Amino acid sequence: MTVPSQSSPQVFDRAQLRRQRQRVAGGFAAHDFLFRELGERLLDRLADIRQGFPLAADVSPHAGMLESLRREVDARLGGIETMVAASDVGFPPGGGPRLVCEEEALPFRRGSLDLILSCLGLHWVNDLPGALIQIRDALRPDGLFLGVLLGGETLTELRQCLMEAELAETGGASPRVSPMVGLRDAAGLLQRASFALPVADAETLTVTYADALALLRDLRGMGEGNALAARPRRPLSRQVIARASALYAARFADSDGRIRATFQAIFVTGWAPSAIQQQPARRGSGDVSLADFLAKKP
Repeated sequence: MTVPSQSSPQVFDRAQLRRQRQRVAGGFAAHDFLFRELGERLLDRLADIRQGFPLAADVSPHAGMLESLRREVDARLGGIETMVAASDVGFPPGGGPRLVCEEEALPFRRGSLDLILSCLGLHWVNDLPGALIQIRDALRPDGLFLGVLLGGETLTELRQCLMEAELAETGGASPRVSPMVGLRDAAGLLQRASFALPVADAETLTVTYADALALLRDLRGMGEGNALAARPRRPLSRQVIARASALYAARFADSDGRIRATFQAIFVTGWAPSAIQQQPARRGSGDVSLADFLAKKP
């Protein structure tokens, strides 16, 4: 197991994040639509892979969801014989083997797993490169990592309105919405972690709400509230919230008056290196010259 670097910047307060998740665990089902939707899309991608995975681990923050979705989404996912769920907020009743762990210090033995899944947890990790290296190390050769995390375009409307409202009301702005990786960054991090055949792609979900307050309530219900280490300890004032809500309604409302909220989902796929994997051809080994080919075009 690779231990995360203690020198990595602590952008997120992991203890606060754990408290938020534990606080909403009992009512999470009323706010889990984003996790369920992206979990289904994650498993749809897994269903397209014909390879079997005898031992899988789900390191998502809300344990058991992917396991239950796996049975609902597609019977072809029977290629997983055993799934271990890992979480820091407890577990629903039933299901397979469970363990409690910290996403930044995974407890798996090197080369012990065939598949690792992660649904909406990695955007809260302080040392994302280190976490990806731990995941790769835990996989057997030709093992698969498949994950989804929120990307940098997520909640762009809320960021704009909160910042402008706080500047207008207080003369300054505090960090309110987490920084998130971009699509190009995600692809680079997979390569940096030495995954083979790394792929990162993005999908955008647009969700509508009655107003900005409804959006904020939903984020709290998901356990996705502000857990930045540098967050202000005082909540937003009523004046800032009211101005932000007005700005949101003026700029991002549809014709029916409902506001839009953007969630960018970045899907990442990588394989543990193996000699049996398809390898790129050696540079200069081609039989046809590109210059000759272009010279023959009509």
